[in-house]
Amino acid sequence: MSLIIYLIGFAFIIGGIAWALVLFGLGTLYVMITTIILIGVAILTGVTRTRSRD
Repeated sequence: MSLIIYLIGFAFIIGGIAWALVLFGLGTLYVMITTIILIGVAILTGVTRTRSRD
């Protein structure tokens, strides 16, 4: 459950960054590449921070 909350928070951050990049006039390709990279980072950090210890 905490992973879902973590990813929702990260989705808001990614959305804000993408919106700012569009407002700065960057091309759609660069916005998409940045978003995909940030989604990957969000998944990796979310899993490592919320996984249960053995």
